[in-house]
Amino acid sequence: MKFSITIPAYKQRYLYEAIESCLAQTYKDFELIIVDDASPEDLKSVVDMFQDDRIRYYRNEKNCGALNVVDNWNICLEYAKGDYVICMGDDDKLLPNCLEEYSKLMDKYPGLNIYHGMTEIINEHSEVYNIQEARPEREGVYSMISGRLRNHRMQFIGDWLLKRDALENIQGYVKMPMAWGSDDLTAYTLAVDGGVANSQIPVFQYRVNSLTISNSGNYREKVKTQFRVFGLIEKILNDKTHLSNEKDNAFRLSMQQLMPEIIRLSVDNYMRSDMKSGGKLMSLLWWLRNISFFGLSKKEVLKVFVKSF
Repeated sequence: MKFSITIPAYKQRYLYEAIESCLAQTYKDFELIIVDDASPEDLKSVVDMFQDDRIRYYRNEKNCGALNVVDNWNICLEYAKGDYVICMGDDDKLLPNCLEEYSKLMDKYPGLNIYHGMTEIINEHSEVYNIQEARPEREGVYSMISGRLRNHRMQFIGDWLLKRDALENIQGYVKMPMAWGSDDLTAYTLAVDGGVANSQIPVFQYRVNSLTISNSGNYREKVKTQFRVFGLIEKILNDKTHLSNEKDNAFRLSMQQLMPEIIRLSVDNYMRSDMKSGGKLMSLLWWLRNISFFGLSKKEVLKVFVKSF
């Protein structure tokens, strides 16, 4: 089997639409794996509305929870039998051409560990209100990192088509708390050897809504995780063994030079948001306790604290 579409599911609200979009594919040879993360909502009743032998439903005995949501991504991976895997949210949608376009892209650029599908952003009413920027049809990992950090590319876990055995070889999706940065790090790790091929037309729809897990958590948790993500990205940038051409090296060197500024700006933004979100004194004390971890000075922290009023 060529494709496994996996849905690590917890919410019922948009699950019907998600499943319906998968079954509407013009390319018919795939399996759809739905793993119910011990949800308190009746997800099986939604799944049972569809009579299609390509659907396989499983329910976890124990809830992985939002903090460890990547564990459920990897449980989905354990059930997958396809050569390539998509991991989409229970509120996202595939466009009907998704698997067909990926198949064409794979024919044109065979043997890669990772492919990317251009994505539309939809709201709670399934209305498209934004779209990802165009990307080069073919690019290396350093260009990917540059596009994400320098050009602020939008990307989500459902954007990616991943080679299953390559994903298994890195022990599955890279686990980070609340999945913050897990999609990026997984994509970069798989793209180190061979880069990525990007579709030039939309194939996926990512839904922004109030229930999205990545919107939860506090700024202090997020900044610590983001700091770890940046550290892993720097390791990739420092590794020259996978360079394929001079253009690739130019992206690598440029990003190496920019990383200190990118990290500092990110930490500053999180600190400002945290100070403004309430509990200013507690925020101040937390940042002062962590100045060495983030490479800050007391003066910088106090300056942000004063400006937060």
